Amino acid sequence: MKNNEKFLKIYANLPLGLRNEIIVSLDKEPLTWNSAYIEVVNDTPKSKEILQKLVEMKIIKNDK
Repeated sequence: MKNNEKFLKIYANLPLGLRNEIIVSLDKEPLTWNSAYIEVVNDTPKSKEILQKLVEMKIIKNDK
């Protein structure tokens, strides 16, 4: 399973209230689960950074 698929699976199981919480910060810009979702769904360059940070933070398990 790809990292973006793993993210979407995690996101789908989050309680609605938790989706407004900050999950990661890129270039001193805090991103919530909702904003990260928009980036990942649209496959933006920023989404690659988000997914990498989530792997580093072990929120997404890397299957290496």
